[in-house]
Amino acid sequence: MATEIHRITQETLDKLRAEYEELTTVGRVAIARTIEAARLLGDLSENGDYHAAKDDQGKMEARIRHIDTIIRNHEIVEKDQGSSTVTYASVASIVYEGDNESDAQDFFIGSIEEKPEDVLVASPTSPLGEALLGHAIGDEVSYEAPSGVLTVKIIGIR
Repeated sequence: MATEIHRITQETLDKLRAEYEELTTVGRVAIARTIEAARLLGDLSENGDYHAAKDDQGKMEARIRHIDTIIRNHEIVEKDQGSSTVTYASVASIVYEGDNESDAQDFFIGSIEEKPEDVLVASPTSPLGEALLGHAIGDEVSYEAPSGVLTVKIIGIR
């Protein structure tokens, strides 16, 4: 099976490396201390603090593995500032066919690791992401969704 290449900006790669370093050093020590303190409370079979700490440890280790995979399998891409078409790291405002512009949704085209606040994410390799890439404001594009073919109009790019 081919390894997925994560397309990210250098800024995001730097943030992920810093988060990885923090989690694998300070984070692991802190969770080990929390688990040890919970163990001292007694019977582990009914110790909610212990089970919560172990759950937190599992989530942290999953995040560490996820970040490691991205760091080892990435391609640096540049943001195309001021482009008149949808490119990697653009936020495209779209309306679905039959909807009003007041129903517009904003989609960040890129990695979820780079997503701005309050914006949905469409991977550049997803059907919607692929359909939007290279198109301009006013263009209507269609893509295959599980429910059938959907058509959207691009009403803004930033």
